[in-house]
Amino acid sequence: MTAATGVRATARIRAVADGRGGTALPVLAGEAPLALRRTRGNGAEARVMLVGAMSAPLGGDHLTVVAEVAAHARLRLGSAAATIALPGQAGGEARYDVRLTVADGGELRWLPEQLICAAGSELTVRTSVDLAAGGRLVLREEQVLGRVGEEPGRLTSRLTVRVGGRAVLDQELACGPGAPGGWDGSAGLGGHRAVGQLVVVRPEFAMCPVAARTLGEGAAVLPLAGPAVLVSAVAPDALRLRRLLDGALADLG
Repeated sequence: MTAATGVRATARIRAVADGRGGTALPVLAGEAPLALRRTRGNGAEARVMLVGAMSAPLGGDHLTVVAEVAAHARLRLGSAAATIALPGQAGGEARYDVRLTVADGGELRWLPEQLICAAGSELTVRTSVDLAAGGRLVLREEQVLGRVGEEPGRLTSRLTVRVGGRAVLDQELACGPGAPGGWDGSAGLGGHRAVGQLVVVRPEFAMCPVAARTLGEGAAVLPLAGPAVLVSAVAPDALRLRRLLDGALADLG
């Protein structure tokens, strides 16, 4: 860690079936500011919270979260609070990489709190998920442009999901000052400041695909080319965005 280059930190989680109907965590290691805490699980599911040990990501920081779910293990991974991207003294762009892997019969629920891009910040988020053909996933991403009453920071976010080695989703969003024109227009965020995605992968979707439809104002359900579905949503604020995505997940069962 240096003032010139910012912080480099990685958090690693590996979940495996413990042979007794539960899930063990042989790897649970984080570097500041990425602290990991195991919390009380539910049945076969292990639960881990990502706890920010200090303000991050700042300009120049590069943070990485790596989670691997082995066969027949179940992991729920969340965060204790919203992540706020700030300009920082080092200046420049901050990076946040998330790499998730789910083996056959494994299940991962990646449900962090909102990512907020404060005024003056520049953040690039890369989320990559690789699932075996029999893996299960619930992934939620929520991004908010600016805190209350301030201008947005700049955000570039790319989400890639592969099932059985085949890409079922690869999308990129760029918004905020300096982003390509039109990001805030009717074909983009439409004046909203909160945007989110929900990706659900279940093997049974291959036999019973989910129908495309809207879910109220600001959310749409889109079946993907595989056993997966994408929910995209925009909202005026983080609270209403969460309600839209929670409602979509409940609707999907």
